[in-house]
Amino acid sequence: MVEAEGFRVLVDPGYATLPRLLGHIRADEVDAVLVTHGHPDHCADLNPLLRARALADVPAPALPVYAPPGALDAVLALDKPRMLAGSFVTRDLAPGVPYEVGPFRLDVFDLPHHVSNAGLRLSAGGRVIAYTGDTGPSPELVALAEGADLLVAEATYPERVPEEDAPYLSSALDAGHTAASAGVARLLLTHLWPDTSAALALLAAAKSYDGTLAVASEGVTLDL
Repeated sequence: MVEAEGFRVLVDPGYATLPRLLGHIRADEVDAVLVTHGHPDHCADLNPLLRARALADVPAPALPVYAPPGALDAVLALDKPRMLAGSFVTRDLAPGVPYEVGPFRLDVFDLPHHVSNAGLRLSAGGRVIAYTGDTGPSPELVALAEGADLLVAEATYPERVPEEDAPYLSSALDAGHTAASAGVARLLLTHLWPDTSAALALLAAAKSYDGTLAVASEGVTLDL
């Protein structure tokens, strides 16, 4: 969740994110959703979020949901169309044209993954957050993260990405290289494989990046 001027943007509502979200805010207090790509660990809980809004005693206004074209087809097909009718409006993400999302400027970068993946750069109030989604190596990563106050970077592996995944996923070491090259103020590692040690990921990223460094965890809050 990213918030500025009271406007709340939910980013990549993957598995089991909604119960945790509802521990902090109501479903109708989400103002927009951004989805980087259509894999379920990044969008599965969009369905229960929309259900919670659509089936409330007083249904919430239509929720703007931004995603690459076709990325939401599977998750939106989980219910019959009438179940969620009027609860959302989809907006396709494409690189090259900035979007206005509440107080945020959103810039989109096409990054390599097994499916279409949108790197997201959110700017508001003189602060910048960049998020890679899931990505393999790309020169666009430095442009995405250039001068950001916070880079949230996929780090599935600590140092070496297996050959079959190398074009599509990153390591903590890779994330550190990107953060250093882009002059990022803070680096937050995310999407660690279940058996990837957070301590090893931090050590790997620190080999290439000497700035403020952490691993994303449940309940963490950062004030920029």
